[in-house]
Amino acid sequence: MTIQEHSIVVKGLDWFYREAQPSFASDKLPVVLLHDLPAQSYSWRNVLPALAEQGFRALAPDWIGFGKSATPDRREFNYKSEAYVQALADWLAALEIDRFHLVVQGFLGTFGLQYALQYPQQIDRLAILNVPLTPAGKLPWKIKQMGLPLMGEMMTQDPLLVDRTLEGGGGYRVEDADLDVYRRPFLKSSAAGRSLFVLLQNLKLAPALSAIDVGFKDWQQPILLAWGIRDPWVPVSEAQTFAQQVPNAKLVELAEVGHYPQEDWHEKVNESLLTFLRQQVV
Repeated sequence: MTIQEHSIVVKGLDWFYREAQPSFASDKLPVVLLHDLPAQSYSWRNVLPALAEQGFRALAPDWIGFGKSATPDRREFNYKSEAYVQALADWLAALEIDRFHLVVQGFLGTFGLQYALQYPQQIDRLAILNVPLTPAGKLPWKIKQMGLPLMGEMMTQDPLLVDRTLEGGGGYRVEDADLDVYRRPFLKSSAAGRSLFVLLQNLKLAPALSAIDVGFKDWQQPILLAWGIRDPWVPVSEAQTFAQQVPNAKLVELAEVGHYPQEDWHEKVNESLLTFLRQQVV
């Protein structure tokens, strides 16, 4: 199954996204997959084809500031959660995707969850992979320091931050060829590091997690919590608490999997995600 690469300019922002389409006619809703920092849509490279083979059109964008998407100056894009939610809404509208399954992962997954709360009528099923979910959630020091003045500005210009973060999130070695893809934006331009720095300065988890904690208690659509329990940053206890409080939420614990499940062990992600999407709603 071939993954196609596309670019589209939406309200002045250049979005890059990867897409896999079924080779046969299908009436299934599309699946949109959102990555974490400092990753890219490339992290879903082994998930997109698996979805397409089962009849799902699967799309994964690079968030603004990441990968091959635009890295605008902070005067052009403020890198706050509300800006990301609006930009995502504009991208989906441009692609005429008005109802879909949403998959979110990691700290940037909070943007996706805030989108879901703002546009619940568009989400059919929601899959959450290692996203902080309770007011107790916080950025680990490894990541938080990248947003500190001076220190963060230097750290985010070092392409090796990719290695340290992706491998630090689960303890697994990422193949050199894959790390080359993740490092490339930081090697190509200083703009990638500046975007990451500004985002981390503006990433206010506390208010976002309070809104998520309250907002999802009335959520009615099916939710899958597919959790890498080897995550050193977002403990499975957050998923357990969320699953107890939210209707129609099911927790699947992924053994030997860390913060980036789709990178650490994509086979387990594919199995849990496809099982969830195929289930009949009772």
